[in-house]
Parts: sequence; C-alpha cells; structure tokens
Amino acid sequence: MKHLLTLALGFLLAFGVHAETWRFALIGDTPYSDFERRELPTMLDEIAAEHPDFIVHAGDIKSSISECSDETFLDRHDLFNASAVPFIYVPGDNEWTDCKRTATGHFSELERLGRLREIFFAEPISLGRTRIALERQSAAFPEHLRWRLGPVIFITLNVPGPNNNFGIGKAPRPEFLARNPIVIDWLKEGFASARREKSAGIVIVMQGNPGLKHFAADLTHSGYRQLLEVLRHETLDFAGQVLLVHGDTHWQRIDHPLRRPKSNERIANFTRAETFGYPFLGWVKVFIDNTDPALFRFEARPYKKN
Repeated sequence: MKHLLTLALGFLLAFGVHAETWRFALIGDTPYSDFERRELPTMLDEIAAEHPDFIVHAGDIKSSISECSDETFLDRHDLFNASAVPFIYVPGDNEWTDCKRTATGHFSELERLGRLREIFFAEPISLGRTRIALERQSAAFPEHLRWRLGPVIFITLNVPGPNNNFGIGKAPRPEFLARNPIVIDWLKEGFASARREKSAGIVIVMQGNPGLKHFAADLTHSGYRQLLEVLRHETLDFAGQVLLVHGDTHWQRIDHPLRRPKSNERIANFTRAETFGYPFLGWVKVFIDNTDPALFRFEARPYKKN
C-alpha cells in the first residue's frame, strides 16, 4: 500500500497536478416544524465544525401552509446569518409562489418575492458571521448569484417547484413569462463563464425538482421544458462536471438522470443531488477533489438529536 501511495504521489508531481480538496454543505426544505426550528442551529454548528467553505440552502425555509409573514422571513434571516460559515440561500415556492393561498396569508406572490429580495439579497454577499462576496445577475434579480470555489463555478437560479410557477392551464402565467428568460440567460452565462475560465465543474442550485426522469421519457412538465433542454445542451457542450442541486420533493438522493436525446444514454458528466427535506432533517457534505475524474464526492449526514 505504501508503494502504491508513493507511485500515485509521484504521478501527480510528475504531471504538475497538485492534489487539493474543497468542501461545502447542502441543506434544503427546512425548517418546517417547531422541532426543526429548534434543532437547526445545532445542526448548523455541527456542519461548521467540519469546516466547509460554505453552506447552501436550496430553498423552502418554511412549510407550505404556514404564514408568509415578515416575522417568519426575519426569523430565518437571523437564523442563517448566525451561521459560523458563509451561508447562501435560494428562494423556494413556500416563501413566495405559495403565499397567495389563504392559509399562508393571501399575499401577492410578487410582493413576497420583493420582501425576500430586500431581506436576504440586499447586498452581493453571503449571509453568516463569516461572509464571502457574490456576483449577482442584476439589481432586479439579486437572488441569481455566482461565485467560485477552487476549480468550480457556482450559480443559483430562482426556479420554484412545482412546475416553475408556470400555472395550471396550457397558457403560462405572466410571472413565469417574465422570469424564465432571465433564468435561462443566467444559466447560459454560468456555463459560458465556466468554459472561459476552464473550470473543472459547475454547480447549479435551485429549489424546484424539474422532473429529470420525466424529461428522459419526453414527458417534461411545461414549466421546466426549456430549462432542461438548455441544461442538457450546455452539459453536452461542457468538458467538465455538472452538478445540479435541488430540493422540493424531500427525497435525498445522488444520481445521474440526465439522458442524451434520441439514444437516451446517460450523460456521464452530469450528477443530480437532492437535499434532505421535512420530516427528515440532515445535510449533504460535498467534496471537490481535483484529482478525481468525477470531481465531486458526497456524504449524506442525517441529523441525530443528542
């Protein structure tokens, strides 16, 4: 074994490759219950103790039936801002598109999205006691962020479940028609930056589960069709690894569901990671390893109350 390790090190040095790793944490669809609200600070401390470069929350910071109040938003802002490591949040449907429901307060969805932007995205920096600078697409869409870690570019997209707020009928809602082209542009820009910088990978974080298995079977939901077509095209045209992170359906998994058109063969450089979600509290530790052909390694960490 020692001989093999020496050979591996010699190989890396001979070809000018320096072994490095970086790590970050994924959470989502939490806190929904009083229990999760009480325990989440402890879980965030446990995450911080493992020294990730940052934590990403993939959206849904409250349940779909609890009130979309300023009080709730400010509480979650304070909770995330207390993180010992940088914290990046992506909006979910529970905190804006679902807010028109009577049970959640019968708010205007665009007014609630505006308040989220004011509270969570006032400046192009992360939350947390330690912060990192972030690039944003525009002042109008400050939740569309971009940053880097090691050889990887990260971008966030405001893509809520279910069905990206397309609407119930065949005709898309005006809100979807206004936002979706902005989402697509930011996705394309992210890949363009990754190619220009010769990044080893790109991580795309959004809340909605876009139905990748349905897409493979040509049964794509209307609100995700263009997004997935662009994602597939850009992935096939990218030399590095692509990681899509989402929440929404509360089924923690790591898989490879994106397929080539016509042949339906698995696209080898694409990985999907879904976060834990209520009622299962937990997080996913992700390693970036520049000597691993897969680039990303994952450790699922269910939360256990002490």
